[in-house]
Amino acid sequence: MTEETPGFEEKPDVPSGASPDDAEPKAASEKEAAPAGDASADAALVAQLDQVRTALGERTADLQRLQAEYQNYRRRVERDRVAVKEVAIANLLTELLPVLDDIGRAREHGELLGGFKSVAESLETVAAKMGLMQFGKEGEPFDPTIHEALMHSYAPDVTETTCVAILQPGYRIGERTIRPARVAVAEPQPGAQTVKAEEAEESAADDKENGGPEEG
Repeated sequence: MTEETPGFEEKPDVPSGASPDDAEPKAASEKEAAPAGDASADAALVAQLDQVRTALGERTADLQRLQAEYQNYRRRVERDRVAVKEVAIANLLTELLPVLDDIGRAREHGELLGGFKSVAESLETVAAKMGLMQFGKEGEPFDPTIHEALMHSYAPDVTETTCVAILQPGYRIGERTIRPARVAVAEPQPGAQTVKAEEAEESAADDKENGGPEEG
């Protein structure tokens, strides 16, 4: 059994042919190499983190772009759906206009009676619920965008082209006209404006000769 001799310190093994002092620089170099390795690992982690952040930003931008395209698609589909519905309703109501014209003529002649009257009023109610509106009244100014003139005459009592008779009412759905009102129009009598202007001048001359209106 070997006993350690007190007073002696253990020293690292020294290769043959080397002095004990040669071991100290080697240990110091190993201690200096350790921090350099940690710095390289940290740099690699930072680079990987940057790559992950870049990839995340690209994926987020792709997702936002896809979401915007989807919202645009939904709006476009909704617009198309509404447009198709409006066209379908307009086509249906256009086919019903002759029937509504017959109902109107029957009402004018007092022939809208009994069960026929009930059916006719129900049909008019349904058409109104679907957005059909009738327009065209006697005495309103002629508008070529909504009126179709079938008859023309002159009248001394109008100051502009006026609808004097509604031959067939017009119909619209919202702002869309599906049939113009067919009307008879009257224009001011030729020379009527000149006569009125002369009468106005004569009246003004008479007032001037008589000293004009009395002052209060």
